[in-house]
Amino acid sequence: MFKKITYKELNARQKENYNFHKIAAVLSDYGFNSLRLTDDWEGADFIARHIDGELSLKVQLKGGLGVYKKYRGKDIYIAFRDKDDYYVYPHDAFLDEVALAKIEHTESWKRENGFYTWSTEKMGGATIPSWAKPFLDNHRL
Repeated sequence: MFKKITYKELNARQKENYNFHKIAAVLSDYGFNSLRLTDDWEGADFIARHIDGELSLKVQLKGGLGVYKKYRGKDIYIAFRDKDDYYVYPHDAFLDEVALAKIEHTESWKRENGFYTWSTEKMGGATIPSWAKPFLDNHRL
């Protein structure tokens, strides 16, 4: 009855559901209750509400590290899994403090709905560029 699945065999929607549950479980260790949204409300896939009653995060699930023009100014956090590590980082802070200088002249960022992602193919098997690690280490769960 219980047989573990192979992540690579899941379709895109199944991967998103899987990633939501994995990240929500980890966030619960930090006092967050995660509420899945069905319509990407204000750019978020889910809301993570802290038990202190004060802190709420609008979180967008992604398959890896990236920045997106459509999330600028929306107070969005990006969540992704990298092997056994989970990251939840403030999109605009990462973009403005770390990434923009690296990508602002790329064709993918110059587009009206520009974005830039870092994939293992672009980085020769690495998953997070070394220059991004100091920032992301502060946002690893």
